[in-house]
Amino acid sequence: MTQSFFQTFILLILVTDPFGNVPLFAAALKDVPVERRSRIVVRECAIAFLLLLIFMFFGTPFLEALHLSPVALRIGGAVILLMIAIRMIFPHPDGVLGRSEHGEPFIVPLAIPALAGPSALATVLLFTSGSLNDTLVHVAALAAVGVVWLAVFLSAERLQQRLGPQVMTAFERLMGLILTAMAVEMLLGGIREFVQTL
Repeated sequence: MTQSFFQTFILLILVTDPFGNVPLFAAALKDVPVERRSRIVVRECAIAFLLLLIFMFFGTPFLEALHLSPVALRIGGAVILLMIAIRMIFPHPDGVLGRSEHGEPFIVPLAIPALAGPSALATVLLFTSGSLNDTLVHVAALAAVGVVWLAVFLSAERLQQRLGPQVMTAFERLMGLILTAMAVEMLLGGIREFVQTL
């Protein structure tokens, strides 16, 4: 049971990639008043956690009801990530995420697809199990991952202050390049899966 917990925990950490998402959170919260940033981080992490939890239990019937395949979910998420990544590399007057009311991101793109992205949603679909013990282990692992998200993103501001704006800008563009490659890989993977179904 302990081994299953750690396997699930490590897998979810890898697919949600909180450390890799630090620049995205930093860019999204740049124009938000400092006193509101921690509330937004908690809110977005809570939304992502709830979505993954709901998807763990009801994801497959939901996709079937909408006649959507996991492949379509993966390709759609890849396109969104690619658009965000391009804006991280080539700055836009409206910022990385476009113009938003009060300068606050809401759900997109922090909760979705940064944390609860196509890979994470597809992963939790695999955790559907008839065993109560397995279900409790998976829920506990997801909760532990949520705590890691909070720890990483709530301390991200201090990290920015220590590194300075120039280093953070360079880091943001580097991560934009990496995110571009990840988005393209996700898109190609989705296309490969789609071609195999033909």
